[in-house]
This record gives sequence, C-alpha cells and structure tokens, in this order.
Amino acid sequence: MSTNKDFSLLNDKVVYDLTKFTHLDYKNHLACVVWFSGCNMRCDYCYNKEIVYAKNGNYSLNDALGFLKTRVGLLDGVVLSGGEATNYDLVEFCKEIKKLGFKIKLDTNGTNFSNLQTLCALKLLDYVALDYKAPSYKYQRITKSNKFDEFSKSLALLISGDIDFEVRTTLHADLLDEEDVNRIIEDLKSRAYSKTYYIQNFLDTNDNIGNLKSPRASFDKSKLLGGMEIVWR
Repeated sequence: MSTNKDFSLLNDKVVYDLTKFTHLDYKNHLACVVWFSGCNMRCDYCYNKEIVYAKNGNYSLNDALGFLKTRVGLLDGVVLSGGEATNYDLVEFCKEIKKLGFKIKLDTNGTNFSNLQTLCALKLLDYVALDYKAPSYKYQRITKSNKFDEFSKSLALLISGDIDFEVRTTLHADLLDEEDVNRIIEDLKSRAYSKTYYIQNFLDTNDNIGNLKSPRASFDKSKLLGGMEIVWR
C-alpha cells in the first residue's frame, strides 16, 4: 500500500533534465528521456559530467509527470536514465507513468540491486539496458566503485527473469582491451545470456569525467570470442 511518504518523493527535485522526444534511446519506440541527477560511479569516459556531479535536480518527478500527461497518445515510452536512476525509489513514479499508458525503459549500471529487484517484481519495467562496465578485476578502476557483486546480482536477476533487456559495454581501447572484453563475453556465456551483446564506442567529447581523448591503443575485433551475437554501436 502506498503511503504519504511514498507520494512525497514525487515532489523531490531529482530530475536534472528532460529530453522531450527521441527515437534513438528506446528502440522501435518514440519516447522521452528523464535524466536523474547524480551517480554512484565516476567512469572516466562518461560524457554526462554535469548530471553525474549534480547534487540536486531542476525538476521534480511531479513536473515530469505533468509533461508526460501532455504527451499521452504522442509518445510510446519513457526512458529513465542519468546519472543513475536507481539511486532513487522509482516505484510510485513508475506506477504513475504506467497509469498514463507509457512503456518504461530503464538505463542502469545495476548496482542498486534491491531497487531493481522491486521494480521487476512489480512488473513496472518493459525494457532494461544494463551496463557491463568491466570485468571484475578492472571494475573499480573503470567505475571508481566496489559494486561488481551488486551488478552481478542484477545481471543474474535479469537473465533469470522475463523482462526484455540488453547488456552493453562502452569501449575505450585505452581502458579495455580485447582480453577484457573476452572475459565479459565468457562471463555472459557462462550465465547462459542468449541475447545480443552491444559494444558502444567511446563518444569523443570535450567534457567527459576523465578528460579522455580518442584512444591511442587499437582494438582488434577479430580477436573477440565467437558464440555470441555482438553488435557495435
């Protein structure tokens, strides 16, 4: 049963920004993106620097819902992204989105397992894009966090569940080499992950957290293991 406290969260200013229309962020859907402030990681290649470091948002969840009410019949879905959306209790927000008839896609690093588990149990998510940042031995170096075990639990949850999802890795060849990606592939195969594995190339901008430029190292795709469908973005 919802409590007044649950609904009071909708007034908190935790939304950094809204992208009012996209056909790229939720495949085969017209959607908007709700960007949540703050993140529990500090990945060097992240280009959402302002969002990651933001202490507060510019809009409340109720503000976002007010916008969504004007898009009923015009958009198909809502993407919850960030930052890290699961840093927050999303249950009541997602319930309200569902009442409006939208599908929900969650972009997540998977390190808030209990929040993800709750959303899955309540059938509030239609699609999840899970970031596999690095193999366990490089996870802290890449993310500046010690949350690989939490991520691993989230991956297991999605693989064993019935919610459509994808696993994706951002590749900067100075940070991850062919052996690192093969270790990720081996792990996915050992868990019986049967979906497409997406590898997205580092987006070279002037405003990423680690001030990274285009990689100096080369990456040989031919050295990657077979037995899994890999799509490069």
